[in-house]
Amino acid sequence: MSAFVLPARSPSETPPTSHPTPALQAKGPLDVRGKLAILADAAKYDASCASSGAKGARDRRKNSDPGIGSTESMGICHSYTPDGRCVSLLKILLTNYCIFDCQYCVNRVTSDVRRARFKIEQVVSLTLEFYKRNYIEGLFLSSGIIGSPDDTMAELVEVARRLREDHHFRGYIHLKTIPECSEELIEQAGLFADRLSVNVELPTETDLQKLAPEKRTPQIEAAMAEVKTRREANRADRRRGFQAAPFAPAGQSTQMIVGATDTPDREILKTSTRLYKRHDLRRIYYSAYSPIPHADARLPGQSPPLVREHRLYQADWLLRFYGFNAEEITPDDAPDLDLDLDPKTAWALRHRGLFPVDINKAAKETLLRVPGLGVRSVERILKIRRFRAVRLADLKRLRVPLKKARPFLLTADPGGGKFLDSESLRERFAPQLTQGLLFDAAGSALTGEV
Repeated sequence: MSAFVLPARSPSETPPTSHPTPALQAKGPLDVRGKLAILADAAKYDASCASSGAKGARDRRKNSDPGIGSTESMGICHSYTPDGRCVSLLKILLTNYCIFDCQYCVNRVTSDVRRARFKIEQVVSLTLEFYKRNYIEGLFLSSGIIGSPDDTMAELVEVARRLREDHHFRGYIHLKTIPECSEELIEQAGLFADRLSVNVELPTETDLQKLAPEKRTPQIEAAMAEVKTRREANRADRRRGFQAAPFAPAGQSTQMIVGATDTPDREILKTSTRLYKRHDLRRIYYSAYSPIPHADARLPGQSPPLVREHRLYQADWLLRFYGFNAEEITPDDAPDLDLDLDPKTAWALRHRGLFPVDINKAAKETLLRVPGLGVRSVERILKIRRFRAVRLADLKRLRVPLKKARPFLLTADPGGGKFLDSESLRERFAPQLTQGLLFDAAGSALTGEV
């Protein structure tokens, strides 16, 4: 493969005149490579990018006509996030200039960081050149707020428009939606992008008032509601037979920073439940707070344990696919998730009186609450028991983790459930988590096997 040569030097752009001058600026003009180094690094704190869900919308941008890229092909430049997700996107900010002063953000207006700003054509060129070399499978584009929400959103949309219309780019595009931008810009963004996301930022309105007083939950959720409304209208038109262009076919997502405040996991999961129900989100990403230079005294001095972020992802999966609610997972006497146990096992140990369950008689909803049984395993068990009794040997063939599941189950084999009253049962399920175990567990969670 020939070496990749970035475009020639170009002077760095002057920030908008309405933007307060940051404390530390670039020393002299930046070329594209210098901007890429700054703005790719600045984008690393946003976890809400993944091309999952794009393959399901088969009819939206089929590559039958001449064009570049496809959302259905695999990229080769992969990045792994702490919860095990694998993405291959050019993930950058349009600029890290920002008029807001969110205390948890390294790009806040009062932060002493080096600033840069891409021209629209530079982002377009980078995306195409990286894609042609199989470095990426698409683009994730966000930005600091420059001038106004409309000014910023218009530039993000223009990048996507040029890629789609001028260069016939068929790869994946994820655009960050700026709260308080116009409805017309959201509509245009959804027509060009596969996925849109509006970051909810922090779990509660109180948290926002404390650390990001310029942002408000109602304005953030208004943008989410607009995306949902337009997606529903688009689906309705297509059902009626209209040839409507798909609107954000991979849905919308959001990101929530955890650990920057002392908000318990119970409130975080309540907020997640509300957002899923109200705005039809495809995914909520939980991002552990990362300490930043010259941080405000109200912020913690260190990140929360990585395992807390992992437990929140597991709990989120239980909310979405296993029929649990936030109050069950985090009861009044335990408002924070147990870091030693996955949330389903912790719930089962608190409710031992409901177990063991007969795997050959229990309803699907009951089986989904058995530790170690995931959605796919339960579906397969239901098929097997239509023809014969399910035994431990069947569970082994299904790769069910028997060490976790057996105390809570009765199979056609004798002796099931005899360990349920053991006082050491908790220790059996709470091994010391290593980084490797976290990644293995995250992979299971992402496939629905919790």
